[in-house]
Amino acid sequence: MTAQPQPSSQWLKTTFPCPEAALEAVTDLLGVLSGSAVEQSPVKDGLSQVSGFFAFTNETGREDALRRLEQELRELLAAYGLPAPQISCSVLADEDWATSWQQYFKPFAIVPGLIIKPSWESYAPQPGEQVLEMDPGMAFGTGQHASTKLALSLVEACCQAAPPQQMLDVGTGTGILAMAAALFGAKAAAAIDNDPVAVAVAAENIARNGLAERVTVSAEPLEQISGQFDLICANILHDVLVELAPALVQRLAAKGQLVLSGLLCGSQEESILRIYGQLGLRLRQAVYEEEWVSLLLEA
Repeated sequence: MTAQPQPSSQWLKTTFPCPEAALEAVTDLLGVLSGSAVEQSPVKDGLSQVSGFFAFTNETGREDALRRLEQELRELLAAYGLPAPQISCSVLADEDWATSWQQYFKPFAIVPGLIIKPSWESYAPQPGEQVLEMDPGMAFGTGQHASTKLALSLVEACCQAAPPQQMLDVGTGTGILAMAAALFGAKAAAAIDNDPVAVAVAAENIARNGLAERVTVSAEPLEQISGQFDLICANILHDVLVELAPALVQRLAAKGQLVLSGLLCGSQEESILRIYGQLGLRLRQAVYEEEWVSLLLEA
């Protein structure tokens, strides 16, 4: 996990407009780079104003944080065919800001019966409810975006129908899909991510929720993963799902199920169905929320 800044730190506030199609990916990136909270305004005319907060102790640290943000944003938005945004910056000297944002994050039901709870909040689960403790802002994928909720709903349905013996979560982020699968009945889950920060955060979340015996996490590339999985989940980007298609299908057990999310309805949905269909998978279910779709495919 990203180290907490010392009380003497100042905060660099970076703000820029973000197109709705890239909003989840951009807020995920801000959380990873800053190790802190991310603010976003309601979407208006297809754009949301997004703010990230970076702790620094000297001018070099401030410049390095901004330079890395600009580079990472440029590369990420290029995957969506979008230009890099103009970033406005300001410096916050409030030493209490590091914890004041926590008041805005409360326990919430990501899907019926599954509660996401930040560590500083108490929550008494109702009968039939399960709780995952995760701190928003520490990384990404806390479940508030449609693509994560849709993927979770399909994971839950798969586990209820036939709990998988082996589940794989590709691009795990905070580990939310792998942990939820374990709570839903998966015997074992493996989570992988190519971002070492995400791996560290997921490992902490897994341990915090007492799931380390059933959920593992690593930076091992998908191509090097051995074995077959009854259920595979990948909540990533369309282009990455296209690139990973052969490897994902290769890791899928006979009659296994594949949940793909992070997709826009329309051309992205059609593209994925065509590509994975050519690899022998068929559509079992599609779930939608606004412009987002998650697909459940089976071998």
